[in-house]
Amino acid sequence: MKIITVLGARPQFVKAATVSRALKASNSNLEEKILHTGQHYDVNMSDVFFEEMGIPKPDFRLDVNNKGHGAMTGQMLKEIEEILIAEKPSIVLVYGDTNSTLAGALAAKKLHIPIAHVEAGLRSFNIKMPEEINRILTDRISDLLFCPTENAVENLKKEGFDTIDCEVLNVGDVMYDGALHYAKSIKERAIENDYVLSTIHRAENTDDVSRLTGIISALNKINEDISVVVPLHPRTRKIIDNLDLQVNFKILEPVGYLKMVNLIKYANLVITDSGGLQKEAFFFGKYCVTTRDETEWVEMVEYNFNILAGADEDKILESYNILIKKPFVKTIEPYGKGNSAHLIAKKIESFLSK
Repeated sequence: MKIITVLGARPQFVKAATVSRALKASNSNLEEKILHTGQHYDVNMSDVFFEEMGIPKPDFRLDVNNKGHGAMTGQMLKEIEEILIAEKPSIVLVYGDTNSTLAGALAAKKLHIPIAHVEAGLRSFNIKMPEEINRILTDRISDLLFCPTENAVENLKKEGFDTIDCEVLNVGDVMYDGALHYAKSIKERAIENDYVLSTIHRAENTDDVSRLTGIISALNKINEDISVVVPLHPRTRKIIDNLDLQVNFKILEPVGYLKMVNLIKYANLVITDSGGLQKEAFFFGKYCVTTRDETEWVEMVEYNFNILAGADEDKILESYNILIKKPFVKTIEPYGKGNSAHLIAKKIESFLSK
């Protein structure tokens, strides 16, 4: 029973690593091959990245990047289809909401190959986001929808998935599995003093001068109270330089996953526009200020572990002041018990054994 896993970005590899370990432990009859579209070129994804994290190296590499959404998705669709025809997998496994996710799902569906979607049911309800379009379309054509939260299950119910020939399962979040697994290897702090960890990478913030200015101005002021550390993508750094924006906080080069886990684990607070980092903050007992107007992880906001501040400088500062000295007490466990990958592997095994 062959599985083709389609991935395109570093966070997807980290998620897939947990499921790959569970698939290997589950059944020797399950053979997984990994297809890397190359969507996100990442200098940290060297051979060392795969070795350090115990992630299987891709069996196929497409190197499809630096294109517009249509050209990128179209080329991926063509090349993934060719591989699926040659490999004849029993199922295609996709993660999240990238163009690679959608291309993998479309290629499989048109070849009548079952699709399993990990992180199904998430919604920002902002249809202007490319990720929202990708996740909605991928969900609609998937056969196994592995939801990370009960809210995700409810989203699919509201969209009528009860009447669609598919299975919707709340298995918990594979990112939680990964965080628990990799945190065991973190022994020493990467930064000794107290600090706030921040990231800025979403186009809605980096490509809007007023939003980017508001975020940076807030971080500069917070840096007067406590060190602010920002691993910064080269694209965001170039925009900041081109706009000649004053930056008073500490900028780091992009860091690998293990270094990022270290930074989260020992931070005093997280300020981010990253979806994954919002959850990882919670995993490691940190409050989060989110510099977006909406989030897919609504349970974090509902239970006051996360404040949506948008890009408004005053709102970011107000949120920081509310959370920076607030004791963290975990009152809920919305992302499962750290066994999500095991549940996914078992379900795929039973699905393919029918």
